[in-house]
Amino acid sequence: MGRLRRNMYEDYTKQHFGEYTDDENYNAAYRRVKKLKGFYSHVKVYIIVNIIIIVSSLNRDNFTDGMDFSGLTQWHTYSTALFWGIGLLAHGLSVFGTDWFFGSDWEKRKIQKYMEKDTANKNKWE
Repeated sequence: MGRLRRNMYEDYTKQHFGEYTDDENYNAAYRRVKKLKGFYSHVKVYIIVNIIIIVSSLNRDNFTDGMDFSGLTQWHTYSTALFWGIGLLAHGLSVFGTDWFFGSDWEKRKIQKYMEKDTANKNKWE
């Protein structure tokens, strides 16, 4: 973080949060929000640019019958979206983390489920 930006951040936190400027929970939440904001901005630019690319692939001729849609079937129209999408996926994983599917919460729920199932089976035969 640059010096000017850091000073602005410190002034803002002192003004709005008083003595809580050294709170690690606040700082962690602030960094998380900044990462989310950056990711959502990335998605917004991705969508806008790819819409422009797809619309510009339409061949327009003002002196003939109208639009030619043959540009929509060519590889170069969608290659930017594909490769940029891979980068966007990597950005999303860095922001949201890789434990979407098998996080610690998932493990706890599965363990609890199997414990309840074992208890139900044990009580079933008594």
